[in-house]
Amino acid sequence: MTPPTKSLSKQRCSWAESDPMLREYHDTEWGVPEYDSRALWETLMLEGFQAGLSWSIILRKRETFRKAFKQFDPKKVAKFTEIDVERLMQDAGIIRSRAKIEATIAGAKIYIAMQAAGEDFSTFAWNLAGGKPIQNTGPVPASTPLSEEISKTLKKRGFKFVGPVIVYAWMQAVGIVNDHAPTCFRRKTSKP
Repeated sequence: MTPPTKSLSKQRCSWAESDPMLREYHDTEWGVPEYDSRALWETLMLEGFQAGLSWSIILRKRETFRKAFKQFDPKKVAKFTEIDVERLMQDAGIIRSRAKIEATIAGAKIYIAMQAAGEDFSTFAWNLAGGKPIQNTGPVPASTPLSEEISKTLKKRGFKFVGPVIVYAWMQAVGIVNDHAPTCFRRKTSKP
């Protein structure tokens, strides 16, 4: 009888095991604290497009989204006109929702206005969350009192598609909250 061999595979969050693209995203991005303002804004806008859909759909279309939205450069997106909205409505490579496209353009204008007022989006977001990653130790919720508070604050600023569930998914994606499973190899590597 031969002794059992130890598995060489990494233990991950269960949602990332079935798809190579999700596995790569999980292993390299999801839950890693992000401090770049533009990247935080891009992820928030993509989370808005995800509303009602699977995140894997957004990931599969992410490069096309980036091309369509000028690499999510807020200065460029803020200048989009109705002609750009119509162009985007014809782009099968993205989610063709007029409301979500217009919300992204409006979100770029809000981002730019914040910058003009001397407000850094990263500082704004991280301050709302208490300044450092939150280690979730219980069951993974769909939303939290903090995501509800951040959602209200974003809505007051004029952002759209930023309900508490979307905001919580964004918080997970950008590492504001660490929701890696206790047995996941990324649980410890995502800590501050």
